[in-house]
Amino acid sequence: MKAHPKIIDKILNTIRDHETFCVVGHVRPDGDCLGSQLGMTMALENLGKKVVCWIEEDEVPEKLQFLDPEARAQCPHQPKDFDCVIALDCATIERLGAVTNFIQSRKVLINMDHHQSNTRYGDINWIAAREPATGELIFRLMKAAKWKITPEIANCLYTAISTDTGSFQYPTTRPSTYQAAADLVKRGADLATICHQVYQSFPLSRVRLLRHVYNHFRLTHNNQIAYFWLKRDDYRRSGADPDESEGLIDHIRDIEPVIVACVFEEVEPNVIRISLRSKSDDVDVSEIAQMFEGGGHKASSGARIQGTPLSVQRRVVQALRKSLDRAFPNRPSSEDPSAKSSRKV
Repeated sequence: MKAHPKIIDKILNTIRDHETFCVVGHVRPDGDCLGSQLGMTMALENLGKKVVCWIEEDEVPEKLQFLDPEARAQCPHQPKDFDCVIALDCATIERLGAVTNFIQSRKVLINMDHHQSNTRYGDINWIAAREPATGELIFRLMKAAKWKITPEIANCLYTAISTDTGSFQYPTTRPSTYQAAADLVKRGADLATICHQVYQSFPLSRVRLLRHVYNHFRLTHNNQIAYFWLKRDDYRRSGADPDESEGLIDHIRDIEPVIVACVFEEVEPNVIRISLRSKSDDVDVSEIAQMFEGGGHKASSGARIQGTPLSVQRRVVQALRKSLDRAFPNRPSSEDPSAKSSRKV
C-alpha cells in the first residue's frame, strides 16, 4: 500500500490533541468547499469533538442544502475561542471573508487546499495542487485515519469531487479521483439524489439568467475570447440569487472557437468579480487572475477588481489577449480591421 504524505500524520496528531474546532471555507461556497466543510464537520463530531461549521452567508446555497439537512453550516454572530480552526478549499485567508474576524482566538490553524495559488497562511498547510478537489484530500485524510465514512459524509465528499471536476470531465481528473468516487459510492453516496440536486434541477430564475447569457455574451479576438456581464439589475430582473450563476460560464466556454471564457460580475459599486476558464493547457488563467490579486487553478481562476466596469473589462480582456498571443503566436487573432470593439452574438 502506498504510504500517505507525512503531513497527514501531522494533521491527525493535531486533531487528536485538541477538542474544540471550527471548520471554515471560502466566500460563496461551491460544492467542493461546502461538501468538504460538512464532511469534515461530521467526521469530527463522530470523534466526539466539539465543532462548528461556519460560512459567511446567512444560508447554504439552495442547490447544496440537501447536504445539510441539520443546518450545521451557520453564519457566525460573535467570536469564539477554538483550539483549532480548519480552513478548507480557500487559497488565501482573505477569501474567508467576514468569518476571518470571528476565528482570531485559536491555538492552531490548519489549511487544506488544492489551489496552486494558495499562500500557505496556516500554521499547518497541506496544499496538493495536483488534486482536482479538496474533497479528495478530506477523503484521503479519513481513509488514512480509518475514520468511519457514513453515507452522509460520502454524499458530501462525492459532491465535492464531482462538482470540482465538472462531473469528472475536467482534465484535472485523475485515476485516483475515479477510485475515490467509487469508494464513496460503496460507502453509501446517493448518486441519484446528488445528480438530481446538482445537475438536473434548476429554478426558473436561473433559466432566466441563462437566457440573459445567451442574449448578451460577446466574442472577441477572432472568437477566442467569450465574456458576459452579470449586474445587480440582471439578478433583480431574473429573481435569481448570485449563487445561481454557478456554472453559467461553461455555456460560453464550450463554444467551439473559444479558448478562454470570462464572467464579469458586479458585486458592489466599482467592485467587479471575474471568473476565468481556459480550455487550453497553453493558457494558464491563474496567472491572469494573479495579475489582479486573485488566484485559482490553471484552467479555472478568479479575482475581485476595483474599478469602473468599463476599465475593468478593458484591462482583463487585454490581459487575455496578450496571454493568447503568447500561447499561439502564429494563430490569427485580430478581428476585421474595421472593427473597434467586441462583437455581440
